[in-house]
Amino acid sequence: MEVGIVGLPLVGKTTIFNAMAAAGGGVAHHEFTGIKPHVAIVQVPDARLATIAQYIQTEKIVPATMRVVDIAGIARGASEGQGMGNKFLSHIREVDAVLHVVRCFHNADVPHPDGSLDPLRDIETLEMELVLADLESVSGSLERAEKSARSREKEALHRLEVLRKCRQQLDEGRPVRQLTFTPEDRTILKHFGLITAKKVLYVANVDEQDIHGQGELAAQVRQYARDSGAGFVAVCGKLEAELAELEEKDRGEMLAGMGLSEPALNVLSREALRLLGLHTFFTAGPKEVRAWTIPIGATAPQAAGAIHSDFERGFIRASIYSLEDLVRFKSEAAIKQAGRMRSEGKDYVMKDSDITLFLFNV
Repeated sequence: MEVGIVGLPLVGKTTIFNAMAAAGGGVAHHEFTGIKPHVAIVQVPDARLATIAQYIQTEKIVPATMRVVDIAGIARGASEGQGMGNKFLSHIREVDAVLHVVRCFHNADVPHPDGSLDPLRDIETLEMELVLADLESVSGSLERAEKSARSREKEALHRLEVLRKCRQQLDEGRPVRQLTFTPEDRTILKHFGLITAKKVLYVANVDEQDIHGQGELAAQVRQYARDSGAGFVAVCGKLEAELAELEEKDRGEMLAGMGLSEPALNVLSREALRLLGLHTFFTAGPKEVRAWTIPIGATAPQAAGAIHSDFERGFIRASIYSLEDLVRFKSEAAIKQAGRMRSEGKDYVMKDSDITLFLFNV
């Protein structure tokens, strides 16, 4: 899975990206500072891994990962090609979901380009750039679809219908994700890479005095996200960058001193998974305990395919037990003795936290 971090210039987007990547890279206060986005493979922290490793002796623990793309600040006029706007917008079309960072912090050394803090204004500014970019894209696709639809083929007519629906929504200045689509519509929609069709997680970048995100500015973003059916997380980018540079013990002490149980970026990573409609299953053995992410509703063979395509192709069955049973019975042997180890076939729908061993033959 891949998520893109977007935002207006000087919102702390790259600070948050560097903290997620634990890269500690410098942050340049410039608009359109580079053409290619920064990319990092980010681990998704999951306390369940450590719980499993308490009962199953293993050499290493491997969290799930996601690919995070830091897309340069998008200023007004990006949709019209100002600066290198079009190049940056093309990068967003390739991701699965969008993390929209919104400035909710004060810093006289990094003045807001508009001279004042107004999260809702900033959200609407960037949203409109994305709407305009999609409108241009849909207009071009619509012309081609109208020509194809002259054949009266069912697929061509369906494509035209979906594009017209999107065009009307964008003409009214609203994102495509607010529309209702059938599964068949969504299959067509995927081909066009519309930015505003992607799910959004609003990330309020807050002051150190508001690390819990209870301040007025963060509250505005939270309410906007709730009203628009999007996700929300409050993060203090400056604090998260400091935490990312610390050793685990020092990080824990710093968090405890602030009354926090974990970095906010852990919450952000998990919320991104939820936003994408993913959940987690585990494999556990002497070499490693590993987390794997799959779409909610995936079957056992599809889960096996997340490990290797051969596992799905040659799937026979899966031996599965729950994390709750592992904690209760303390070992796989005890789980088997209690009759709690299940053998599941091709139609089994995976549950979150399933611990699984796949049997296959290729």
